[in-house]
Amino acid sequence: MSLKLGVPSKGRLMDKTFSWFGARGVTLSRTGSEREYAGAVDGVTGVELVLLSAGEIPRELAEGRIHLGVTGNDLIEEKLVQWDQKVEPLAGMGFGHATLIVAVPQCWVDVDTLDDLDGAAAAFRAKHGFRMRIATKYHRLTREYLRRGGVADYQLVDSQGATEGTVKNLTAEAIADITSTGETLRANHLKILEEPPILESQATLFRSRIAHRSDVEREALRALVDALGL
Repeated sequence: MSLKLGVPSKGRLMDKTFSWFGARGVTLSRTGSEREYAGAVDGVTGVELVLLSAGEIPRELAEGRIHLGVTGNDLIEEKLVQWDQKVEPLAGMGFGHATLIVAVPQCWVDVDTLDDLDGAAAAFRAKHGFRMRIATKYHRLTREYLRRGGVADYQLVDSQGATEGTVKNLTAEAIADITSTGETLRANHLKILEEPPILESQATLFRSRIAHRSDVEREALRALVDALGL
């Protein structure tokens, strides 16, 4: 049996993950074509590379099917109830930075805080007869954030495509979404509330608290952690 390490299967996240491990003396590589989700690990023995989508990795960690995984902490906290009982963060990796925020139309000149948003939501329902819609892919995190902020009269609507475009397309009045530079928000005439963000995220190496480890796998984990300097 091998210690299973799940990493993103394509794109910049995969490339940066490979570079992060490589800089620490552990070489990750894809084997076969891009359609084959197989890989190799050199520099430490007993570790098997599993290539997955970043969105799959939280579930695989929580189910114990992989021992370690690289994904954003936004996906971990959104997808896993009581996530800290299922996974443990071992290292922030310094890339994949993004901020989960609430944004409203720039023309809402009197809406800058969560208190303002709560007032706007109540006024919207009184005027239109239905709750203000906030489009997001992050339902759990957004709902908890708005609850703590005292915002009540709203409904979350699922965003399947580009969340920033939902206000322009009249399918939502506000959004909760990941941003890195804010340029896309500005291009869609949206502004971020003047509040702490819902979440700051980056690519993170997580360990599954659920996955069974044999003596061989425990030794492989110790060797990998030592090699990475964690």
